[in-house]
Amino acid sequence: MADIEKNVNEEFEEAPVFTLTDEETGEEMDFELLAKAELDEKLYFALVPAGDEESEEYVILRVTEDGEDLILESIEDDDEFDKVEEYFNDLFFSEVDYDA
Repeated sequence: MADIEKNVNEEFEEAPVFTLTDEETGEEMDFELLAKAELDEKLYFALVPAGDEESEEYVILRVTEDGEDLILESIEDDDEFDKVEEYFNDLFFSEVDYDA
């Protein structure tokens, strides 16, 4: 079973911002936390570029802890990534049935 906190603004006054470094270019970019989910006892963040509220594209990263620090890392396993991506896509883009 998955736990999700889609509206992080209920938990935080403002969505947390993470500065991520592109491994290939070394360029730093700020990302805001869009949602988080726990699947198979692992924590994942869905992040969007800071200040880009209209983008339908987002980044998914696995979260691990090192003491008090959060480590955000790419998901290398295709099956794991596909499962997490499907979960977030269902969350963000599923149609709402208002007649139900």
